[in-house]
Amino acid sequence: MIKIDLITGFLGSGKTTFLKKYAAWLMARGQYVGILENDFGAVNVDMMLLRDLEGERCELEMVSGGGDQETHRRRFRTKLIAMGMSGYDRVLVEPSGIYDVDEFFDALHEEPLDRWYEIGSVIAVVNAKLEKELPQAAEYLLASEAACAGCVLISRSREASMEEIRGTEERLNRALERAQCKRRLRIGREILCKDWEGLTDEDFQRCSSCGYVPADYEKMDLGENQAFDSLFFMNVQLTEESLRRAAERILGDPACGSVFRLKGFVRSQGAEHGSEGWLELNATRQETALRPIQAGQEILIAIGEGLNKEKIERYLQGGTEG
Repeated sequence: MIKIDLITGFLGSGKTTFLKKYAAWLMARGQYVGILENDFGAVNVDMMLLRDLEGERCELEMVSGGGDQETHRRRFRTKLIAMGMSGYDRVLVEPSGIYDVDEFFDALHEEPLDRWYEIGSVIAVVNAKLEKELPQAAEYLLASEAACAGCVLISRSREASMEEIRGTEERLNRALERAQCKRRLRIGREILCKDWEGLTDEDFQRCSSCGYVPADYEKMDLGENQAFDSLFFMNVQLTEESLRRAAERILGDPACGSVFRLKGFVRSQGAEHGSEGWLELNATRQETALRPIQAGQEILIAIGEGLNKEKIERYLQGGTEG
């Protein structure tokens, strides 16, 4: 049977960064890896960030959003059926940061997937600087991801104080409590907290064999809740500094809605980057990151609740004026 891992985490937690490190570790040990990007939006930006993994030992597949929830589940199941015939040693599933993990477990308990796949590890990635207060639906998703995880991996620990990390641990357990889950997580036990540049073979081995926990918690019907939305903006042309300011204003302006994350790519012609290239934007309320990247596509995506397209678009057109 093919082992299949789920790597979850709320928007901007660092799932893709960890996935790249984890997949490289698996391939270095001779495993043939399939990566399935299962995104909420109709365009999958994270696929661009994984292209350098493709090769003889790694293939990338994608299930994009769009359509109703049942259509998305059917696409996910169909893609796993196709991947089940490809001879992988391990399949890694990276869903959107607003994904209900029940979809993963439900699909793998159906025929023929239950005969082809064996659930390996469920790994939840949590930002060390987790927000102090999350909307109800976001807190539920955080709880559902952590409740079933065999290992919770803290990202960006190098940038956080121990007080902030302990606060994240407390908020994680508070989310579990509010979801009526009896499980509690502790740093040094279920929670792995260390600088990712120092992850060892032992750490990756722990992640690959951590399994999952069939925890009980009170379910929230996200299909009826309609809490989250995504907006797409094409051909945004701003300087690096103007884009940074625009992103920070969008994330901080309630008139734009409750924006959890901005991500995507813009063309860069700045002298600091040499010849024309691309910039990757990854912005949350905690930080706005822009970095050069070899390839991209002209698109920015806003994800959140109650989004105001016109207001966000004005910021992206004018940089500093909303």
